[in-house]
Amino acid sequence: MIRVLLADDQMLVRAGFRALLDAQEDIEVVGEAADGERALALVRKLRPDLVLMDIRMPLLDGLAATRRITGDPELEAVRVVMLTTFELDEYVFEAIRSGASGFLVKDTEPEELIRAVRAVTAGDALLSPGVTRRLIAEFAARSREPASAGDLERLTEREREVMALVGIGLSNDEIARRLVVSPLTVKTHVSRAMVKLGVRDRAQLVVMAYETGLVRPGWLG
Repeated sequence: MIRVLLADDQMLVRAGFRALLDAQEDIEVVGEAADGERALALVRKLRPDLVLMDIRMPLLDGLAATRRITGDPELEAVRVVMLTTFELDEYVFEAIRSGASGFLVKDTEPEELIRAVRAVTAGDALLSPGVTRRLIAEFAARSREPASAGDLERLTEREREVMALVGIGLSNDEIARRLVVSPLTVKTHVSRAMVKLGVRDRAQLVVMAYETGLVRPGWLG
């Protein structure tokens, strides 16, 4: 059972998401919060698998709440997906840097919401390749000087190659076809790269690919 916490200051948004998610046999909404402080308290108490977190909330905004969650070693297993009104909300970039595993627009299709919840809790990519390309291209354009590439020395040549392909928005299946290997092999390389680099999930791996200069915006198709 996937345990989900809803954090949004709009009651109708929470009610709609709850009705949709609770109707699934493998998903359970374990709590709701109308502000960031309450969301943080419930995360610490309930330890959900996933938090659907609105960016703009009273008392403590979603970004600050996310940073506290992802920065707490005791909450390492909790994943956060940000909720936003627009697909390329200006705060989305900061959300990814804060440790969020991805984002969803509030008017997303029901099937996409359910797929996203399952994907993130399984450790897979939340964002579609197309959305990843647009999001990261904009992120890279706004980012500061590239981070040191020294950390990449921990990776094998194949792991760096796979990380670069993740960075341009390819799915595991697409990478497998390009490298002529199995999707399971690609998933193994991705997992090992995340462990070696100390990143929480695929979204953070993509960000690091850009910050270290492994991937550059001009490579996006």
